[in-house]
Amino acid sequence: MNKYDIVIIGGGPAGLAAAVSAKKAGNDNILILERDHELGGILNQCIHNGFGLHTFKEELTGPEYAGRFIKEAKELGIPYKLNTMVMDISKDRVVTAMNREEGMFEIQAGAVILCMGCRERPRGALNIPGYRPAGIFSAGTAQRLVNLEGYMPGREVVILGSGDIGLIMARRMTLEGAKVKVVAELLPYSGGLKRNIVQCLNDYDIPLKLSHTVVDIEGKEHITAVTIAEVGPDRRPVPGTEERYTCDTLLLSCGLIPENELSRAAGIEISGITSGPIVNESLETSIPGIFACGNVLHVHDLVDFVSEEAERAGKNAVKFVQGLLSHEHGGEISLKAEGGVRYTVPSTISPARMEDTLTVRFRVADVFKDHYVSVYFGNDRVQHRKRQIMAPGEMEQIVLKKDDITKLPGLESITVRLEKE
Repeated sequence: MNKYDIVIIGGGPAGLAAAVSAKKAGNDNILILERDHELGGILNQCIHNGFGLHTFKEELTGPEYAGRFIKEAKELGIPYKLNTMVMDISKDRVVTAMNREEGMFEIQAGAVILCMGCRERPRGALNIPGYRPAGIFSAGTAQRLVNLEGYMPGREVVILGSGDIGLIMARRMTLEGAKVKVVAELLPYSGGLKRNIVQCLNDYDIPLKLSHTVVDIEGKEHITAVTIAEVGPDRRPVPGTEERYTCDTLLLSCGLIPENELSRAAGIEISGITSGPIVNESLETSIPGIFACGNVLHVHDLVDFVSEEAERAGKNAVKFVQGLLSHEHGGEISLKAEGGVRYTVPSTISPARMEDTLTVRFRVADVFKDHYVSVYFGNDRVQHRKRQIMAPGEMEQIVLKKDDITKLPGLESITVRLEKE
């Protein structure tokens, strides 16, 4: 059995950043396992710009952003295996994988970093009535067809869901000559970034209908039309509000789900809200020595934050291998999400292990205007910051200082909540 200090599962933006970080932290025994035929992950098909503003202080396309990390990983001599599927991770960090050249093989890892990314929610999970004709694609599949394979899925398009990929594909299909007739969103707010609504819909006069969903799909062999209707507060269609659109393509952009089959099989504790692992301040899961970062942990809206998170995971994995990540029980502080905050990452903090500052990321449950983000140490409010607007499509964050926490020995909980005043 081969042995590596750090095995990274996934060679996308999270895996590459984690590998580079671990190497720079002083570990030379690293391996990346990637199931695709090249490194870079989903960024390879994201040819639009808007990446890298935080990381590189300039605007890059997805392949350019990935290319910088790939170049750095190769220059640092970090080994990787492509076309390699990981089948299993055991509690004692034995990774079982397979590829054509080696067949099935096992690797004993000192630490494992999960960087598998996320997948799109399929039609089967959406309960849309109607036949199952050709012409229905997830937005990511359509993106791959147009940007990498050179195929046009269709010419008359309706998009269900206003996630970022759907918004970006509305613009992309328009630029390729298709007519995007409408973007329908079940919720009363968009799931995407505000800048994508402006740049991808408003700039091209594509209508966005909030609180609408698809109630019928026509066509047996190939889609010919869809009917959308308004939904009430209970998210059920309102009779009499139906609108019919002829189309040859329906794109689904109805949310992303962290890719955690391996994590579940390993017995890692999974959050019911994010569908990603529950982690501590070191991004370590419930199994010591197994770390998680990027979209496999919780869905991010900016790849720059994925890289930043992965950098932390890489450093902490090296500390674990070196025996510098204390696992003494006691002194753990739980993070609670209340009053409009859906979740926090991390879920627990050990002051003994945390660095001087810790960035806690979270999402809100609805659109909130003129609310404060408040942080409580026990019953004492220590942060109170006003935000003009917060929406579920955009990740929020707070920064905690180690010095502030260590001044309060015996602190059991930190609460993040939204308040009107």
